[in-house]
Amino acid sequence: MSLITIKNLWKEYGDNVVLEKLTLNIEKGEFCTLVGPSGCGKTTFLKMLLGQERPTRGTFLLDGEIFPDEPSIERGIVFQRYSVFENLTVFGNVMLAMELKESKFLGRLFGAKKAQAKKDALEILEAVGLGSSVNKYPSELSGGMQQRLSIAQSLVNKPKILLLDEPFGALDPGIRADMHALILDLWKKHNLTVVMVTHDLHESFYLGSRLLVFDKVREDVHAPNRYGAKITYDIPIGDGETIMTKLHQTIEKGEK
Repeated sequence: MSLITIKNLWKEYGDNVVLEKLTLNIEKGEFCTLVGPSGCGKTTFLKMLLGQERPTRGTFLLDGEIFPDEPSIERGIVFQRYSVFENLTVFGNVMLAMELKESKFLGRLFGAKKAQAKKDALEILEAVGLGSSVNKYPSELSGGMQQRLSIAQSLVNKPKILLLDEPFGALDPGIRADMHALILDLWKKHNLTVVMVTHDLHESFYLGSRLLVFDKVREDVHAPNRYGAKITYDIPIGDGETIMTKLHQTIEKGEK
């Protein structure tokens, strides 16, 4: 059974059709990158995966069950804008994510559970390269380091799906390259299932194992909202990092 099962899914807001006739299966461990023109429904689709939006009609399943109606720890999310708490240290930000999972009302852990949470928090911070910054506050971190913290917050509770909404779009090219290497390393080591929205086609091929292109195939100039976008291309990439490396090598040979 697929991790995510979607059949004939539509998303409408009144007379405005955003998505239409989506049919898609996503297997555990895939890295799906979503590209397409602005306003074609990529972010709306990501919000449905997160639980912030519900489909208007169609089949929408997670592990064979109807998707939860609201965000849950099964789905981690990283946005372009860093979602961190400025009044907490790096360690405190990650601990809070774990404490709220275990104790929604008190937001605190005690005894053996707290000891285990501390161990897990330190491990994930080490994994994202923040092991030496646990006592710093977000204001003391660079943009790339704050994004690493956002990723740690999302991964510490071991979600089934990691959702990325243009998480590297605001970063400088050098920092973005470092973040690409980090997310690929985490994806492989933790066997994550990742769905990522990006406007960067190079990034989508480099990171993804599967490329999904969203676009409108039907237009009505008299009623522009009458038709929605659908998946026009579903391209298996394999190991995107290897493909892009080979492509660059081919280009370099041609230039010599």
